[in-house]
Amino acid sequence: MTPSTAPDVISLRDITKAFPGVVANDHISLDIVSGQVHCLLGENGAGKSTLISILAGMQQPDAGTISINGVPAAITSPKAAVDYGIGVVHQHSTLVPAFTVLENLMLGETGLMMQKKRAAERLDELSELLGAQIDPHALAADLGLGQQQQVEIAKAIWKGSRLLVLDEPTSMLTPQAIENLSESVARVKAQGLAVVFITHKLREAYAMGDCVTVLRGGRNVGHISVEELATYSEQQAQDAILRAMFGDDLKTVGAEDAAELAGATESTREIRSIDLATRPVRLELLGVSSHGHGRDVEVDDVALQVHEGEILGVAGIDGHGQGALAEVVAGQRSASSGTVRFDGKDVTRLGVRGRQQLGLRYVTDDRLHEGTVGSMSVALNLVIKRIGQRPFWRFGQIQNKAVDQEAARLIAEYDIRTPSPATRAGTLSGGNIQKILLARELTHGARLVVVNKPTYGLDLKTVQLVREILIDFASNGGSVLLLSTDLDELVELSHRIEVISRGRIVGSVTNDGPGTAEKVGHYMTGAIEGVQA
Repeated sequence: MTPSTAPDVISLRDITKAFPGVVANDHISLDIVSGQVHCLLGENGAGKSTLISILAGMQQPDAGTISINGVPAAITSPKAAVDYGIGVVHQHSTLVPAFTVLENLMLGETGLMMQKKRAAERLDELSELLGAQIDPHALAADLGLGQQQQVEIAKAIWKGSRLLVLDEPTSMLTPQAIENLSESVARVKAQGLAVVFITHKLREAYAMGDCVTVLRGGRNVGHISVEELATYSEQQAQDAILRAMFGDDLKTVGAEDAAELAGATESTREIRSIDLATRPVRLELLGVSSHGHGRDVEVDDVALQVHEGEILGVAGIDGHGQGALAEVVAGQRSASSGTVRFDGKDVTRLGVRGRQQLGLRYVTDDRLHEGTVGSMSVALNLVIKRIGQRPFWRFGQIQNKAVDQEAARLIAEYDIRTPSPATRAGTLSGGNIQKILLARELTHGARLVVVNKPTYGLDLKTVQLVREILIDFASNGGSVLLLSTDLDELVELSHRIEVISRGRIVGSVTNDGPGTAEKVGHYMTGAIEGVQA
């Protein structure tokens, strides 16, 4: 690939897309130019993913046009997007774990055996372009997260692209893998490809972007051109972007807090040091393995402890056993071997309800389907785990007055934004549904809460609120087992971090200041005991 003399320009004009109850894209216009990295910034729900789905041919706009070098382009399917040279690397891996790198790259092609030599040569070209060492015969399941991402990029530009879209590519990457990704992006840009880099972290925009567009509420609310960004100081660029991202809310949030929320700086929260030796062990797993849920990755010989007042983080590639670990601790999945102890008591054979009564609670990552009953009221969702218990039930009858009083208290305490307690829970935003789950699980004798991806998909202000709720719970003597695919979140909240890979704990890191993320990355990249996380 060689840069063309005249840059390609993909122009989006007045792109509009609505879903029931929400306008995801509201007359968005922007130009994407070859040889440039165009950062697309915005909170969750700002419209970034919908816009990219339209570029990728997965969604069709209700109105507006897309053109390439002034010629209208009908991107009616993912295949059409590929034909136009648009490659997308999605937030979660699309590789088939049981296939080799080469088999993943050749999916959909015919005459595989005849084309293997040509495909291997193409992979060599792309490996050189990306500055990466990619083993064509390695199984996708055996690759580290950074390596998987390099393969995803190679896959996106396999047939030659004019545009590479990277959707939130850094959330669980180690610092070294982020540096490698940055180098690969620079190499791709130098070859004349356009890059759209989607993120909600300002410091990534500074590091990667030639220009920045800010989306909020489905609209294009700010743009810093290549020429402007080149002349701005980092502080000037930060101020302009924060004004666009937060609008009038900037006055109430505060510039410093807004900058931290938007990832303009490293987290400044001081890790609250606790002496684990003086704290009783609240949860202990001894050689715990699980079995039974189809293709899910199970936990294998897991041993860990969570102390009173501690937030223990669990890091790892999504799908490497975090879900099984959460469900085994909560009692939703049986342990095939090993022991689960809670406050010194063996609860291995105790069910969900029994563990809840002891104060062991679970906040699922599937907040809309598993966590709540969308057709039921907010009030009933807040007490649904206490069916049959006084004062909410007596003689088999629901006590509406007691339910409404409890709902009013929790709605106020957890700032749940709902028209009324009688509103159907499924009509609320994801952030307010998450607050329902936290309000329900952290009350009435909660001693330890397992939380799986607690802030995934939430807007920045709700992310801050959820994190503060968990910090306060631990500060008051509660314990938290935090499973997250956001390394920044784990470093910000956790006292210690365990690293999980293919269902096994492969390392443990004490969060004692700068360098914690690098230490976690040391285990995630398989530097210990040859494990490839």
